[in-house]
Formats: sequence, structure tokens, C-alpha cells
Amino acid sequence: MKKLSEASRREYVHRINVVLDYIDQHLEEDITLDQLAQVASFSKYHFHRLFYVFIGETLYQYIRRLRLEKACTLLLGQADLSITEIAFLSGFSTPSGFTRSFSDVFGVSPSQWKENQSKKSNCETVDRNFNQVLSKNGNAHHSNRLYATTIQSQRSVDMKDHDVVVKECPEKTVAYVRYIGPYKDNPDLFESLSNQLCTWAGPRNLLRFPETEFIIVYHDNPEITEESKLRISVCITVPPDTPVDGDIGKMTIPAGTYAFSRFRLGSTGYQEAWDWVCGQWLPSSGYAPDDKPCYEQYYGSPKDSPDGMMDVDIVIPVKPL
Repeated sequence: MKKLSEASRREYVHRINVVLDYIDQHLEEDITLDQLAQVASFSKYHFHRLFYVFIGETLYQYIRRLRLEKACTLLLGQADLSITEIAFLSGFSTPSGFTRSFSDVFGVSPSQWKENQSKKSNCETVDRNFNQVLSKNGNAHHSNRLYATTIQSQRSVDMKDHDVVVKECPEKTVAYVRYIGPYKDNPDLFESLSNQLCTWAGPRNLLRFPETEFIIVYHDNPEITEESKLRISVCITVPPDTPVDGDIGKMTIPAGTYAFSRFRLGSTGYQEAWDWVCGQWLPSSGYAPDDKPCYEQYYGSPKDSPDGMMDVDIVIPVKPL
């Protein structure tokens, strides 16, 4: 009976992950309960409650939050877009509906927020003001500048004369183990997720290094998303037809232009690496961040290195400024 219960739980997790991926891919479209229930292969009469039990938010709350977080990111990083354009790109059917939702959550209108940020040139000032708005509305969380950071940073990393390669990348299919919640300063979490994925992949002959790429995808901007709702996916690239189930999901990383910045890191230095890419290189690069997930790509293992270090690419999607 215990094995049956565990198998059932894994199937539920798999179906919820499929729904989360579907929402990510269709966020700017009209998404209905009927659609998502069909994607999950659950009755629509029960799916809404099941989603709440697993995610801790109703479907409406979850989709609305992701749309507002996407809008905030666009407001912070895409000064050339109008409020109307941002509303539609974020999945709101009308600009007025977007403005109401934004004001309800953040206490200011999108235009007020955009105007305030256009006057700021210092990233730390922007972060501080944004967190004041979040705190005012009961959504305060730890902010890490632009994009995500991992593990802890306790020693300096030499960032001088660092090369960044911008290149076109094809679509990648990845199998993943997903985690929702705080992850900073928790290397044991990443090791546990990696071990879980590799334990699944090894017997299926899917660990074919160096052909197989090991990737951690960051779905949310920690400046905007509460720590308890941050999503990460620990991934390996797999053939597109690879079957998955249970805790193991499958998704695609979109094709596009990405900036790769190589670092030599151990268990520390990730904060400084992300800060350098997003705070130093990006503003002077002639590129703006594109609307796709950021990720880290790993080469080798600290256990295989005499100094406990390994090569890591900080990868961000970009488009011409």
C-alpha cells in the first residue's frame, strides 16, 4: 500500500509540473481552468483544489502573481515599452485591468513605478525602493539584485578582464527536478536535487558527459518573487523523446541569443559572479535581458578537481538594447 501511495504522489507531482510548464509557456495568453485541467488530465471539478494543495496558491493567484512579476521585470528592464505593451506582454487582457492588479499588490500604478525607476541610475537604490514597496504590501523578501544567485559567497572572485561570449543557442530539451522555496546559502539542497536527478538518469543511460549538459534554471527574479515561491529546476539535457514521470519533469529551454560568462568557482563566489555579469557587463554591453529564463551551466565536479573548483557558465538571455 505504501508503494502505491508513493507512486500516486509521484504521478500527481508530475501532472502539476506539466501544468506549471504549460503556464510558463502560455502566460501571455488567455488561460482557462478547463485548459489546465485537460493538460493535467484531472477533472476540472477537482483540479483547482489539487493545485492549491500542492502549490499553496489558487490557480488565479498563481497566474496573476506570475503575470505581475513578469510585468515588474519588464518595467525595470525595458524602458522603451509602454504600459499598454507591458500589460499585453504580461498576459493581461486590458491595460486598465493590469493597472488595477498592479496597484492592488504594489500600492502604486505601473506608470508611477516606471517613472520612479527612470530617475534612478543606481542598482542598489532601485533594489531598496522596490523592497520598500514590497514590504509595505506584506511581500518583503531578501533581494539579490538582477536575476538569481546560488549558494553562499564568502570570498572574492577576480572579475577583471573577464570575457563574455554572446552566441545563438538551439532549443534544449531537459529533464529536471524542481524545487519551490528559498535556496540561497543552501548548498546541501542543490546537492540533494542533483543526486536525485542523477539517480534517475544513470540507469537510463542519460549521463553521457561531456555530451550531456548539467544546468540549473532560475524561473523567477528574486528581486520580485517572494523567497517561499522562488522556483528552480536542476536539469540535464536529454533527447526530446525521453519519457519522464513522477518527480522528474521535462521542458525546453528556448532557442535564442544568450550571453555566456565563464567562472572558476567552488562552493562560493556565485553572488559576485552574478553581480558582475548583471551589474557590470550587462549595462555596458549594448544588450538588454530577454524574456527567457537564466541558468547556470556546470562543467565537471568539485570532487574531480584537486582544488575543489569547477568551471561554471553564468548564462543570461539577451537581445539588442
